[in-house]
Amino acid sequence: MYNNLFTIGHVTFHTYGLMIAIGVIMAFWLAERRSAQMGLDVDKVPGLVVSCVAAGLLGAKILYLLTILPELIQDPLLWKKSLASGFVVFGGILGGIAGGLVYCRARKLPGWRWFDMGMPCVALAQGFGRIGCFFAGCCYGVETDSPFSLVFLHSDFAPNGVHLVPTQLISSAVDFAICFLLLWYDLRGKRAEGETMALYLVMYSLARFIVEFWRGDLIRGAVGPLSTSQFIGLFTFAAGAILFVWRRRSARRAPGGTETAG
Repeated sequence: MYNNLFTIGHVTFHTYGLMIAIGVIMAFWLAERRSAQMGLDVDKVPGLVVSCVAAGLLGAKILYLLTILPELIQDPLLWKKSLASGFVVFGGILGGIAGGLVYCRARKLPGWRWFDMGMPCVALAQGFGRIGCFFAGCCYGVETDSPFSLVFLHSDFAPNGVHLVPTQLISSAVDFAICFLLLWYDLRGKRAEGETMALYLVMYSLARFIVEFWRGDLIRGAVGPLSTSQFIGLFTFAAGAILFVWRRRSARRAPGGTETAG
């Protein structure tokens, strides 16, 4: 696919960056709508989005650098190239959560409610981001004989002229599905605060663990037989499951024994 949109002087604008921007804009739009529906202060949404995006980008970059640390030690010149490109989504998720937590603490906002509001927005942004991966050719799949495949011809990342599993499009579809499932779950009525966030962690971790088996870009690192993302996904899945049970039990132990609206 073609990742270069156009060039002005020495600056090239990429489809990947465009899709990331669209994802952030759509997440911001959805966050404003959801915060209003949930009775949250809409004026706090811009600050929350900026905090989460900034911390998410930092976390995604740091985790990427950690996955290629041996190569960086062997080739110091690789640092410059690595700082200009390369991110790991799980690092972005963890960094974004940390950024959101700091913002909520600083503004004295009800953290669980804001995280519940924001997680469908995160999944929506990720869906558009994976479309960007599709145009760039990064995060590509393994070779396949299946008719359900992609062939890149002008990619700087994926092998060209080879039938590959379309992991980018699969991941994008899964992210959009998670967004809609979380929105549907919210429409079911009363629930414990924190449940929506917990379900996001469970669903994304499980989906990512499965898709990783068809990923062909080995640069993302490995921990034993698992990729770095699969290894992290074990912990985020467990954290989401524990969080879901804990928040539901806490709500049932609240005065009156009823769950609180998230």
